[in-house]
Amino acid sequence: MNKLIKSYIVVLFLMVLTGCNKANNAKSKEIVTPFNAQVDSLMALMTLQEKIGQTVMYSGGWSITGPTVSSNNKKFIKEGNVGAMLNVYSVKGTRDLQKMAVEETRLGIPLLFGYDVIHGFKTIFPINLGLAASWDLEDIEKGSRIAAEEASAEGIHWTFAPMVDIARDPRWGRISEGAGEDVYLGSEIAKAYVKGFQGNDLSKYNTILACAKHFVGYGAAQAGRDYHTVNMGDDELQNVYLPPFKASVNAGVETFMTAFNEVNGVPATGNKFIFRDILRDQWGFNGFVVTDYTAINELVMHGFAKDRKHATELAIKAGIDQDMMSSANRQYLEELVNEGKVDVKLINDACRRILLAKYKLGLFDDPYRYCDEQREKAIVYKPEFLEAARHSAAMCSVLLKNDDESLPLNTNQSIALIGPLVKDKENIIGNWAAAGDRKGKAISIYEGIQEYLSNSKISFAKGCEIEGKNDNDFKDAINVARSADKVVMVLGEDYDMSGEAASRTNIKLPGRQTDLIKAIRKAVPNKKIILVLMNGRPLDLSEEDTLADAILETWFPGTSGGYGVADVLFGKYNPSGKLPVTFPRTLGQIPIYYNMKNTGRPIPPNNPKEDYKSNYIDVPNTPLYPFGHGLSYTTFKYSDFKLSSDIINISDTLSVSSTITNTGDYDGHEIVQLYVHDKVGSITRPVKELKGFQKIFLKKGESKEVQFQLTSKDLEFYNNKAFVIESGDFEVAITGTSNFDFQHAFKLE
Repeated sequence: MNKLIKSYIVVLFLMVLTGCNKANNAKSKEIVTPFNAQVDSLMALMTLQEKIGQTVMYSGGWSITGPTVSSNNKKFIKEGNVGAMLNVYSVKGTRDLQKMAVEETRLGIPLLFGYDVIHGFKTIFPINLGLAASWDLEDIEKGSRIAAEEASAEGIHWTFAPMVDIARDPRWGRISEGAGEDVYLGSEIAKAYVKGFQGNDLSKYNTILACAKHFVGYGAAQAGRDYHTVNMGDDELQNVYLPPFKASVNAGVETFMTAFNEVNGVPATGNKFIFRDILRDQWGFNGFVVTDYTAINELVMHGFAKDRKHATELAIKAGIDQDMMSSANRQYLEELVNEGKVDVKLINDACRRILLAKYKLGLFDDPYRYCDEQREKAIVYKPEFLEAARHSAAMCSVLLKNDDESLPLNTNQSIALIGPLVKDKENIIGNWAAAGDRKGKAISIYEGIQEYLSNSKISFAKGCEIEGKNDNDFKDAINVARSADKVVMVLGEDYDMSGEAASRTNIKLPGRQTDLIKAIRKAVPNKKIILVLMNGRPLDLSEEDTLADAILETWFPGTSGGYGVADVLFGKYNPSGKLPVTFPRTLGQIPIYYNMKNTGRPIPPNNPKEDYKSNYIDVPNTPLYPFGHGLSYTTFKYSDFKLSSDIINISDTLSVSSTITNTGDYDGHEIVQLYVHDKVGSITRPVKELKGFQKIFLKKGESKEVQFQLTSKDLEFYNNKAFVIESGDFEVAITGTSNFDFQHAFKLE
């Protein structure tokens, strides 16, 4: 019977016309693909239970010998009651399960294999916040393309990335996983990730499905505490938190993931407004939606569902297609249909979307197309991948401070390397490091510097641990510092201090690390101290800024991070990174971000301590390091600002330009940023908003005119249930940082 049914399916497939429309109609709720007829034919043969099975995802584990799957999950797979698996990879591991699904079930529907490929699969790139600091969309796309190459070679079809949550609270651990605080930058980076993972043709064997997460507002969790409540007005939701997700849809992202948090009283996984009204009806998204891990069950703990059965009903009605790990769909959906509480059409829709994704990947043509052992051996850790990761680590490094040209280092100097992260290989690849090798493949900062200096010019002392109160090794560190020409201290966080479930109320350097800097500074007051940071979030560096002569933020720079960071330290790569997120002076300023709104009592520029204004009495309002900040070994001059007109109408395009000149002694890149301020609106507008950026390369002494095009569409915002474009006065600037005062203006009529 099984063989007859499968033969019947093949006959039906051969009858399908091949001239179907190949595009997704973004304006229609109807899914238009070449595979509609095939899916309809298959679904006509499926029982309700088998359709529900496609909406179920379970997880494998990992042992020394490879992936492991429980006997229960194998049983469900053989019954056709599982549509996807996560946390299973390798050709052998995925092939064995795929064979089970294809050859031992009634209809032979292949499984989807998903995995958290966040900033690389085996070749690990800098953490995502670090990648955002490059402001280099081509490099971000290239990195996610390499990740897709490696992951697909080990049987993976789908990544749970990119995370496109706007995040403005550094206490939140998952700020490390996104692109920072800005809507425009975050939206552009979201598109780059989607394009990198999915490529231009999903039917190719080296592409994987992307997943925009977490929908929506997860980065705005109260008090920066993971999984916590989110409350915001509709204008903030639409103007700040939704745009990167809309950009992902426009880029063709195939899947979405729910957020753990509630949004204005309704948990995201049961929120019909965001998934059906916005994502489906307004945006025309035709892919499928998966929950985050056990999120359906958590509707009960939220106090939104009375029990797990009720939670299952709420989720499917809200527009959620696939259940990750809750078992809720498998246990309750059929019962809910039989009781008349859930329309079977909702299950059909969910099943159809999931099957379409499998067709797009070519899994029905060849379920084992991602299971090529020769390709697996040839692809992972290719030399060109490791070199790309090295270059990315250099581009993502941000030079926060460089007094008296303390950097770059030169090979004639002796260097004291001090700190718990100097020889570290485990932390350097950061959190969410997929299948990255924390021991064998990762390159430490020490190893990177060895490429430039002989061992006779390098001395090392650990000084202290990342955490703990022990200062027993301070003396060794001081002796090493005294014997060298310059001191390089590599300090920061443990990798698991950021990421999911890693919120912190203290964002200073942990343990005795700051005390170690103080001790070194006191012992060698006249020597240059260079602080190299590894961390997954903005830190309070108010003390370190007064102690170190130079500070290089490297985030967690990845598998080849030691090489890339050394390239920056020795000037092989002139640092070009810019902060994608604000670094506060103190925890008490949080949340602090560049495009805040004004108040009725703003601080006067010429008298920041005037009484009864919106200021602090103990610290300035300004951050320690603002969004967009990042130094170079050279200097850049901005001049000859031009507007094509002082007045434009709604149909015009405004040309905005400035000449950038490299006035220093090194060739280098500059990230040129365009900001706009809508001075008066029907709702108050931010004091400045990023509206464009370009990364340019200038040789020393070279000049280049950089031009941006602004349209009225760039000036729209959401107010009172609609996006509006309002006439009025606007300020505009082209700069290298968000820390500036506007000097130019235009009018929109």
